[in-house]
Amino acid sequence: MDNNTTTTSQRSDEWKTFLFIVIFLFPILSVIIVGGYGFFIWMMQIFFWGPPGHG
Repeated sequence: MDNNTTTTSQRSDEWKTFLFIVIFLFPILSVIIVGGYGFFIWMMQIFFWGPPGHG
């Protein structure tokens, strides 16, 4: 009986962790990665390449 309770508790914790990752962590990381890449390209255009179509 104790093993069954532990399995149920562990399964509940796994679902909570999964939902946290899917609902919060992945969207936040996606915004950070895409925003960071956009910022990097913007800075490279300012300092090295110039705006598109400038030449």
